[in-house]
Amino acid sequence: MIDHVALLPAYLAGATAVLVLLVELLLARPGAVLLSGVLGAAATAVAAALAARGPARGTFCGAGGCSYVLDDRAALVAALFALLALGVLGLSAGHLRAGAVPPGEYCFLLACSMTGGVALAGARDLILLIVALETLTLPLYILVGLRRRTAAGAMAPSADAAVTFFVVSVVATSVTLLGAALLYAGTGAVRFAPLAATLADGPPAPLLPLTRVGVVLVLAGLAFKVAAVPFHAWAPATYDGAPLPVAAYLSTASKVGGVVAILAVVTGAFRPALDVAGPVLAALAVLTMTVGNLVALRQRRMVRLLAWSSVAQAGYILAPFGAFAAAAGRTGDALAAAVAAAIAYTVFYVVMELGAFAAVTALRPPDADGGDLADYRAAARRSPWVGAALVLALVGLAGLPPGLAGLFAKVAVVRALLAGGAGWLAVIVALNAVIGLAYYVRVAALLYAPADPRPAALPATAPSPAEPHAVEPPSTRPAWPVAAAVGTTALLAVLVGFAPQIVLAFAGR
Repeated sequence: MIDHVALLPAYLAGATAVLVLLVELLLARPGAVLLSGVLGAAATAVAAALAARGPARGTFCGAGGCSYVLDDRAALVAALFALLALGVLGLSAGHLRAGAVPPGEYCFLLACSMTGGVALAGARDLILLIVALETLTLPLYILVGLRRRTAAGAMAPSADAAVTFFVVSVVATSVTLLGAALLYAGTGAVRFAPLAATLADGPPAPLLPLTRVGVVLVLAGLAFKVAAVPFHAWAPATYDGAPLPVAAYLSTASKVGGVVAILAVVTGAFRPALDVAGPVLAALAVLTMTVGNLVALRQRRMVRLLAWSSVAQAGYILAPFGAFAAAAGRTGDALAAAVAAAIAYTVFYVVMELGAFAAVTALRPPDADGGDLADYRAAARRSPWVGAALVLALVGLAGLPPGLAGLFAKVAVVRALLAGGAGWLAVIVALNAVIGLAYYVRVAALLYAPADPRPAALPATAPSPAEPHAVEPPSTRPAWPVAAAVGTTALLAVLVGFAPQIVLAFAGR
């Protein structure tokens, strides 16, 4: 029996993609296409939020439990994916108006990816989990490659970025599928509940190594979605080559998808195997945060810096999972604290990262890429409100006041690690947070630095050198949906910074 109410958010997300196609076919107006996508994403978010207030509902059920469950946490995750799509559509208004991307294909692919995220929220078996993740990821290959030319008219690197993303993603998916196949061979189950029961009872001795390898492979494949080292190589080139709104969606929705998937399998299917999953995730967390921060120190392009920062942030998100092995031998409260810290950090990160990309999008021309860091010199002097929003996002990612949300997120992670008996990992998190201050503060200071006093470049036909003058790029006024996205994310950052208990209370449920 199929529970259609449980599937209502997924239905609405899929209907949004169909609606966009029909509007593009019948009206062929970018504004109408964008409006239909916005309305569909908003309806999906509202339906998912309303579903969170009711009892848990399951569908595709059998003797071993249900493959899809819509409970309060799944409904709110689905609403988060819909809101992310809504925000990215707002950031895309300038790109669609300038003709930088085709509106019909762009909004359709974004709606398809949103559908995958909504389905992922309630997945309770390995097959549905992998299918939902691929539905979330597959449209992104094409979205990354939609920007064909830069603002200067040169060929954009988006095609190379899309190919890199595709190749690495296919390998990661193959690894995940291999791990799921080994687990099915060793336990005979793909639903989380019977899989966890079989692992708790202990599979036959000859099949025990098979199941352990399966656990490691599934976690390794899912680590790709959060750009964890050594599965991170796709992120910098892909973010830098994609249109800025697509890079914003990649750095938030894709990471949320990976975190939700890892959280689901570790706390559901792999809970009896925490002695295997914990060390794997701890090693991934240490490598990810350290490599991400060290390489970010050397970046000279804004989007690449945000990409490597995103890699480092993934390490902080994975760190509480690394305490699972120690927590398993202690108390259930320590394990619950680790899960709550990972969820809370993910929410705080999404708000800050989306705010950073929104401000960067507002500061750049609609058809331009992220540019070099030098392009942002004195940007806060030319656009005070947008510059302040970018600084708030950067200091929040660094964990400095007034970005209190980032500070509370890091404190929650460190407390969870100490409660789980992983003090050594808490020390590494603290050291990496200090390293991250260097590049976040450097960029924030550059925004308020005086304009570059060097002489401007002269045309080749100039008869004589001109007098040196300050390089002051003209201020570009963003489209109102972009300005609205900047203001909304900044407001959310302030709200969760002064009232973090809103997020922490939900994460601890």
